[in-house]
Amino acid sequence: MKITICGIPELASHSEAGVTHVLSIIDPGWPDPEAFGDFPPHHREALRFHDVIEPTQGAVPTAAHVTRLLAFGEDVMVAGGATHLLIHCHAGISRSTASAALLLAQADPARAAEDIFAEISRLRPRAWPNLLLLELGEAALGRTGEIAPAVAAQYRRVLALDPAFGEFIRAAGRAREVDLAAGLL
Repeated sequence: MKITICGIPELASHSEAGVTHVLSIIDPGWPDPEAFGDFPPHHREALRFHDVIEPTQGAVPTAAHVTRLLAFGEDVMVAGGATHLLIHCHAGISRSTASAALLLAQADPARAAEDIFAEISRLRPRAWPNLLLLELGEAALGRTGEIAPAVAAQYRRVLALDPAFGEFIRAAGRAREVDLAAGLL
């Protein structure tokens, strides 16, 4: 299975890439991206929640979203090795990368979480996976206490390249992620 991660502005560049499955993670009320009109027929699942980690910030990811995400992952795995899964959110940084990490963990339960995030970093170097989505997913996969702590290394990689990004994340109400990177949690 091939995985591509991107944001909405990049979708059109993947219309002829042989995508067989699409996981869209977009805000509630956001229209379906028009770029999909240029894609060949494909299987698509759309999840709608905000890129937040605290319930006071809007429509957070829920266990029901994770159930749908993992069910879609099962469908992708059943489709076989020739699949090309495109995962996108608005920017291709947070919800999509967290979803990709969970699907990689689902596909290979024995794979170390550190290896999963190394792969996510290779696919999307600026990845900042949504911590709440990871926490919900690791519980659903029975890997509690493994996946979320491992993402701290990815957060540190991003902050090493762009220290100011941590302040952006804090201002967005996601200080818990920055604290995890700093080893405060």
